Amino acid sequence: MRHMGLNSVVLVAVVFLLVATTVPIKAETGATLTVHVDSPGAVINKYVYGQFSEHLGSGVYGGVYVGADSPIPNTRGLRNDVVAALKELQVPLLRWPGGCFADEYHWRDGIGPQARRVTRVNTNWGGVPDPNTFGTHEFFDLVELIGADAYVNANMGTGTVAEAAQWLEYMTGDQDTTLVRERRANGRDKPFKVAVYAMGNETWGCGGNMRPEYYADQYNQWATFMKTSQQPAPLLLASGDRDGAATDFTEALLENRRARMDAISMHYYTVLGPRWENKDTATGFSEKGWITILANTLKMDGYIKTHDELMTAAEKRLGAEGSADADKIGLYIDEWGTWHQPEPGSNPGFLVQQNTIRDAIAAAANLNIFHKYADRVQMTSIAQTVNVLQAMVLTDGPKMLLTPTYHVFHMYKPFQGATSLPVGLRTGDYSYDGVSVPQVSASAAKTLGGEIVIGLANLDPHRMVEVTTIMEGMVATEVTGEILAADAMDAHNTFDAPDAVHPVAFDGARLADGRLSAHLPPKSVVVLKVK
Repeated sequence: MRHMGLNSVVLVAVVFLLVATTVPIKAETGATLTVHVDSPGAVINKYVYGQFSEHLGSGVYGGVYVGADSPIPNTRGLRNDVVAALKELQVPLLRWPGGCFADEYHWRDGIGPQARRVTRVNTNWGGVPDPNTFGTHEFFDLVELIGADAYVNANMGTGTVAEAAQWLEYMTGDQDTTLVRERRANGRDKPFKVAVYAMGNETWGCGGNMRPEYYADQYNQWATFMKTSQQPAPLLLASGDRDGAATDFTEALLENRRARMDAISMHYYTVLGPRWENKDTATGFSEKGWITILANTLKMDGYIKTHDELMTAAEKRLGAEGSADADKIGLYIDEWGTWHQPEPGSNPGFLVQQNTIRDAIAAAANLNIFHKYADRVQMTSIAQTVNVLQAMVLTDGPKMLLTPTYHVFHMYKPFQGATSLPVGLRTGDYSYDGVSVPQVSASAAKTLGGEIVIGLANLDPHRMVEVTTIMEGMVATEVTGEILAADAMDAHNTFDAPDAVHPVAFDGARLADGRLSAHLPPKSVVVLKVK
């Protein structure tokens, strides 16, 4: 995650002449979707629906962890309401402790009796003390309570290769070593399971301002010493490129691959732009803000395509040379989502932002893109799970609400582990003030239960669209669905009205003559299940 430093950004009041509001529905348009049930693609790895929880603002403290003595109902300090919400979401993978925070995190600060743990200043996010009462054991308690797997980010910025190797042994060791005995003395007998172990984070920036070639050498050294008896071994992740368009770190890692490298990360956040510093307001934005955010979101497709081509070429070269390292390398989009201005009155370093129907549609569009590249994109983690950026959950003391983005992830649960299906989409454009985007975003998959699931988003805030779907290789006999929609472009949930934006059963789908038609209202997300 990008580093804001101790000098917090200064919020500038922005007045929009055209605010997000209810708009009249214009004439309906049409789109045609062809789902190739007869040409199945790659399995959509469940890790594509991963989450990210960093020591940032109230993302951990107050959001997930309140301590065992809190009046807020909890289990060993973990909020019962948040745990229940994440368990219901079927979160498959949770990333921790960062982000930029990871490269100043020393794991020994967060083990042992909480009263004796080290307090350090979080220099990346708000300059506030971190008491380290949430550490390794508390993190694994959380992932086990919600039924997720663990993605742990090692500290390459201020740590050492020995420190990272010893943390891995502490977490996963099963022999009678000093580190294993220490873990047992701290209350955990059996090993923890680490699914993904990352070597550094954003090494081009907050993780050390490294050159690509230098980091590639560092990665090879570090990965060589990440040894464990855990089977299967953790996937080893290299820190890749930033902002999607860059490829220099990916290229350097591919050209200098000597140690085991299961995947390379890529980070891309949707901002208003054109410069990184230009952020939109999370609510009260104009229609230009609506379409620009969605247009910038859709750039994810091209960025993944570019990295996929680079990785495919590298794999072909290694294969031609007879290298044992010619296995497919995963592309992990382990930071993505919308990044807006912080909420007025909040600590700018805490990255608190509201979550609207615009964010929900951006999430659906990204997930549809990830499904398209299921063969390459094998993990993603949206930033972040609770109270930070494009969060699933917002809390305020004992209160909690689910965001529109949470609801999209819930609606899209059937895609986890499903087999992606190629789609052909013919759709008109939605245009405003010189910017155009396709009106409809779509993806499809065959679930483990044999259903066909179709994800659709109408990016147009004004016009309804009828999507006619042709199922190649299947005769559809039944369709059900769910819809998330809203009247205003900035519709969102508040603690006074926590269900203002929520999914309901969709009654706009019909089957006739072997074709499926669905009428999508403006600014809506629909998931259909077809038998």
